[in-house]
Amino acid sequence: MKRIHIVLSEEEKERFRRYAAREGKTLSEWLREAAREKLRQESPLRLDTLKELRGFFASCDAREHGEEPDWEEHRRVIEGSARSGAAET
Repeated sequence: MKRIHIVLSEEEKERFRRYAAREGKTLSEWLREAAREKLRQESPLRLDTLKELRGFFASCDAREHGEEPDWEEHRRVIEGSARSGAAET
């Protein structure tokens, strides 16, 4: 293991330490997990299992609101764009 030095204000350090303590972790553990989570969020999405795929669609459903646009209208725009070689705006 290697150590790194992180510059934090005293207030920020104490705030992070309290969050870590609430989760029963040391500040070091909590910061490592936060960094790993950030990396997971930044890395390309992989859906290797049916459970992961269902979870992905559930998160999309929870995020999006309203109704799906009419497919025939989408198709008309796509086909018109393909015929003209330009996007319809």
